[in-house]
Amino acid sequence: MAEKDVRLMKGNEVIAYAAVHCGCDGYFGYPITPQSEVMETLMELRPWETTGMVVLQAESEVASINMVYGGAATGKKIMTSSSSPGVSLMSEGLSYIAACELPCLVVNCQRGGPGLGTIQPSQSDYNQCVKGGGHGDYNAIVLAPASAQDMYDFVDTGFDLAFKYRTPVIILADGIVGQMMEKVELRPEKPRRTAEQVKAEAPWATTGKSKDRDYNFITSLALESDVQERFNQKLAAKYEVIKEKEVLYDTYQTEDAEYLFVAFGCSARICEAVVDQLREEGIKAGLLRPVTLFPFPEKQIQALAGQVKSMMSIELNLGQMVDDVRLAVNGKCPVGFYGRQGGNIYTPDEIVEAFKKFNNLK
Repeated sequence: MAEKDVRLMKGNEVIAYAAVHCGCDGYFGYPITPQSEVMETLMELRPWETTGMVVLQAESEVASINMVYGGAATGKKIMTSSSSPGVSLMSEGLSYIAACELPCLVVNCQRGGPGLGTIQPSQSDYNQCVKGGGHGDYNAIVLAPASAQDMYDFVDTGFDLAFKYRTPVIILADGIVGQMMEKVELRPEKPRRTAEQVKAEAPWATTGKSKDRDYNFITSLALESDVQERFNQKLAAKYEVIKEKEVLYDTYQTEDAEYLFVAFGCSARICEAVVDQLREEGIKAGLLRPVTLFPFPEKQIQALAGQVKSMMSIELNLGQMVDDVRLAVNGKCPVGFYGRQGGNIYTPDEIVEAFKKFNNLK
């Protein structure tokens, strides 16, 4: 039996290792705290010498997302990473990529805002990333890691989903998950795809003319209203399939729960301690952690809404995911919210106090 490759690493560092191990063809990015270790680690690994992977620091986030756009159009595995202000600059490019139905991976290690804000952790990019990110009617699949191992695993998962649905996928991390050090199990490198495999797996790609087909032409421009409307309806139909087939979530102590917390990322890990603390007091609490933020686990939350007395959304923002929780609950039970901002992190005791206040418990 082969010995496992387990290492103590930062969440941001394992993103770089995962990119190399899953056969990423190109990384284009620009440094910004708190995710700069992604590019720094790639530069240390020097994958261009062993795998041919391109790693390039662009002159800006606008440049990097457009390099992703161009690389993705060739059918290659292309990714970038940034943090909140940088992802804002990428939003137009993301809209173009979605409109061209191109697969790519974007990592957002969130920091506090708005504006330059702080370099401390936040979860305040939920609305931006989950609701699309740029202009127009589109969505990206959004994965929310809660550990360094998730950061590693979600790179491979993200690329698989991106190519399955020809859509951008966002790994929506936060500064805590990106900076924390944990044990991570690394997997052997995947065989890299040959040019022939890329052509076979991505017949839509701009890989030139061949004996089997003519040139492909990729554009997001549709000047005729009816043509644009049909395309928007095509995207909407694809998103409905994603909502039906790709929902991921975890639960903790929900079987007999009378109260439910909903939290993602680092907040979900803190809420596990909250659930344990409340159960020690005889209060049957549980936790649902959305792993995919789009598609959101609406049906699972709706089902639990008929079981519990109340729900609380716990987020490092002013209240963003809570709107989706309330829509899913649809009035079946009260829905509360507790959050911190500016890089402040709540303690389990703070959440317990807010929970008891919301539910009128002593």
